[in-house]
Amino acid sequence: MSTLILALVAGGAVGLALGALGGGGSILAVPALIYLLGFSPAAATTAGLLIVTATSATALYAHARAGHVRWKAGALFAAAGLLPAAAAGAAAARLPQPLLTAAFAGVAAVAGLRMLRPAGGTVVRDVAGLRPGRAAGVGAGLGALTGLLGVGGGFLAVPALVTVLAFEMQAAVGTSLLVITTNSLASLTLRGASAAAVDWAAVAPFAAGAVLGAWDGKRLAGKVSGPLLQRVFAGVLLAVAALMLVDAVA
Repeated sequence: MSTLILALVAGGAVGLALGALGGGGSILAVPALIYLLGFSPAAATTAGLLIVTATSATALYAHARAGHVRWKAGALFAAAGLLPAAAAGAAAARLPQPLLTAAFAGVAAVAGLRMLRPAGGTVVRDVAGLRPGRAAGVGAGLGALTGLLGVGGGFLAVPALVTVLAFEMQAAVGTSLLVITTNSLASLTLRGASAAAVDWAAVAPFAAGAVLGAWDGKRLAGKVSGPLLQRVFAGVLLAVAALMLVDAVA
């Protein structure tokens, strides 16, 4: 029963972050799976992909209904990450566990520091005149990150969509969910066997809590200051990064 409650609560926190901020949920999912539910780093990255796929797809639907998804530009951005996501997903199972933990800690620290920085970018209304090569490079990097560490990459996708594709914030949050969902599905295609072997007794309630939390996160985003949400979440990420780094070198 305690495992069920932990999974539901942790999943709710992941969904809340993903729904409110358009990313970052899986940065909490993987550490929660490792330290609260006893998953190995490799198993946690696979389970994290399953959870973030279900959660991001749910949040994507909510943002699409509100008209915050730019489907054409988002699809082009996501397409660049498909092959890197699949390739990195296949390589992840062969890496040493401490290396995966340390890499995840570094990514979490970068995500936290980026969230402490004020958002920038120029608002535009279409994708004409953008730099497709630069956008493809960022998309490929996000895909590789998703496949390797089992994270959706939304914490990087949102600022990238704002600064590289010059999206306004609401469109960046909604479109990032399309990128996350696409990259996660691509990574799972080459993790078929390991995905089937996950502990569904823990993953299923975790995912259910995350899906429910995503709806609450979408509502929370409309009521609470965006900068305040980002600062709180950044603090959590930096604490998680420190914990995982100590664990990796211990």
